[in-house]
Amino acid sequence: MNSTFKLFGFLVVLSIVFTSCQSAGGNQTGSEYMPDMAHSVAYEANTFGYYYNNRWGTEDDLHKMVQPRQTINGTIARGMSGKASEGRGVSFKANGSVPYYYGNTEEERLRATAEIINNPYPITASGLEKGKNLYNIQCAICHGEKADGNGYLVREDGGKYPVQPANFMLDEFVAASNGRYYHALMYGKNLMGGYSDKLSYDERWYVIQYIRSLQATTKKLEYSEKLNTFNTTDTPYSVIAAKKAEAEAAISAAVVPSAPIEATKEVLKNNSGH
Repeated sequence: MNSTFKLFGFLVVLSIVFTSCQSAGGNQTGSEYMPDMAHSVAYEANTFGYYYNNRWGTEDDLHKMVQPRQTINGTIARGMSGKASEGRGVSFKANGSVPYYYGNTEEERLRATAEIINNPYPITASGLEKGKNLYNIQCAICHGEKADGNGYLVREDGGKYPVQPANFMLDEFVAASNGRYYHALMYGKNLMGGYSDKLSYDERWYVIQYIRSLQATTKKLEYSEKLNTFNTTDTPYSVIAAKKAEAEAAISAAVVPSAPIEATKEVLKNNSGH
């Protein structure tokens, strides 16, 4: 009787040790008081986290539910434009995303290169500063801080990348259209992946402007918000500011101040013969 009681007690203690003293580690949460303490009963879009204790349906059901949905026909996301909507009674901050009507093929790359010519953003000091910061974060590690294709990953003293990235200082790239750069940022080129998910619409153009400023420097030309002697496709902000001031002056000159009401009445009275 005594030995049976001891054996029973030993088994109870042993079961407690194995069921209650589980320690967490890695992807294991250890002991759980309730299943939803460590496993949410909710599901998140684009995140697959099936847990059999508190999920409705099967694992395949959940996998289908968390897949990205197609947009409703005829609708666009709020802010789906490069700039905020002006004059339409809608106030919002643009999300920096615009539709891109070129596919990821060699034919479409050539079409984008030929058709995308002008930079939609004027050259500004703040834009060039943003472009420099973004370029150094996203591009310089391969293309180099001077855009000469000699980034950290390919340089001789410890570089690990076997393929030389594009050298934007070559005449081929200096003469290339803005569309060639923009399409490469959207889809990538050769071993370079696309950056459409890393750089927004305006950020891509800022990066292109910064590359142009580096090219202009090597050619001893000016590319700034005051003057652009490098190309005819990018407009300095000073040109736009001057045109705006000229237009405002023309409008002001065209406005004829109205005569005082009493003087107008007197003129009408004299002309009527009364």
